Amino acid sequence: MSRCTAFWPAFAVALVLPCFAWSQEIEFPKPGPEHAHLKSLEGTWDTEMIMADGAKSKGVATYKMECSGLWLTSDYQGEFGGQKFAGRGLDSYDLKKKKYVGVWVDSMVTRPMFVEGDRDDKTNTTTLTGDSPEGGPDGKPLKVKLVTKMPDADHMNFEFFMVGPDGKDTSAFKINYTRRKK
Repeated sequence: MSRCTAFWPAFAVALVLPCFAWSQEIEFPKPGPEHAHLKSLEGTWDTEMIMADGAKSKGVATYKMECSGLWLTSDYQGEFGGQKFAGRGLDSYDLKKKKYVGVWVDSMVTRPMFVEGDRDDKTNTTTLTGDSPEGGPDGKPLKVKLVTKMPDADHMNFEFFMVGPDGKDTSAFKINYTRRKK
């Protein structure tokens, strides 16, 4: 065995042992009240999307808590502008930032959209902001605002806004969700 070949097992042990000891000391985050709110969204929801021009389409959204109750996964299947549309989301509460955070990908983009924001418990409204991954109609960067209001446990009203350079919000579309009964 060459000196180089004998070196690798010892090097691997030297790397793994500190990592093992370190992993024994890590305190993994635990779901909090914000994660409980996200968990309350679990289930299947029937949707109606209403575009700014009044066009309507139906869809289905399915939500499930995963990763030890820290992440809400979503799967959306429907139509958007007359085309088949599929989207996936990951939502959580960032304990360090003290913000709700989300990642969204769909069949209309090749880059993810990242958003973050807050929830007003009194009005049962979550407001998230971020940047559109593909930009606006002119191709320039576009800020977005996502507002979800829950009038009760079985209904959600989502609205997607484009935020202009002047800070003015323009509604692009709305989605009304109704929880499917088991």
